[in-house]
Amino acid sequence: MQTLVLCDDYWHPAHVPREGLSPLQDKGFTFDWVEDAREWSAERIAAYPLVILTKSNHVSSSNKTGWMTEEVESAFAEYVRKGNGLLAIHSGTADYQEKTILRSLLGGVFTHHPEQCAVTIEPQKNHPLTTDIPSFHVKDEHYFMKMYDSNVDIFMTSRSEHGEQHAGWRRTEGVGRVAVLTPGHNPEVWLHPSYQILLLNTLRWCGGLI
Repeated sequence: MQTLVLCDDYWHPAHVPREGLSPLQDKGFTFDWVEDAREWSAERIAAYPLVILTKSNHVSSSNKTGWMTEEVESAFAEYVRKGNGLLAIHSGTADYQEKTILRSLLGGVFTHHPEQCAVTIEPQKNHPLTTDIPSFHVKDEHYFMKMYDSNVDIFMTSRSEHGEQHAGWRRTEGVGRVAVLTPGHNPEVWLHPSYQILLLNTLRWCGGLI
């Protein structure tokens, strides 16, 4: 499935998702990339059935200017409502707390994180997206989230010495699908075998393949 990836911000360089998604090119996905948000357009994303948002509200890694205007938020919401898929990973939830349309679309957004630490990722047992995926441990930014939809379908939590948080959920918007995965600051997190399965499962779900 042809997928557009929006990535690259000051704290989260593009090479991380590029490394992390590379193995999935053998699993039926091909990825096109937007690293400078000035190259974004509603017309461009409309050409894809699936978008990955792993970019905070920075134009690029060298430009901290915000890019998520109300027009952009509305375009994303309309894109999903028409039947497309959106997967937000890690920084794709960051610096958007004041973006009311996007935070409602995602169902929850990042508020803060402690220094990188040991994080236990706990997929829910018997959930269709996490069947047979055991708990695993990574060094990561433990994202703390503020939820805006109490009805999201939570399939994963994260736990560290700082507490426990929702770390993976899905929801629908119109006839489209949205999922969120909060781990992912380091390439080693993306490339962890269990996280690779989570990425693949959520991409397939967002794309309507399962």
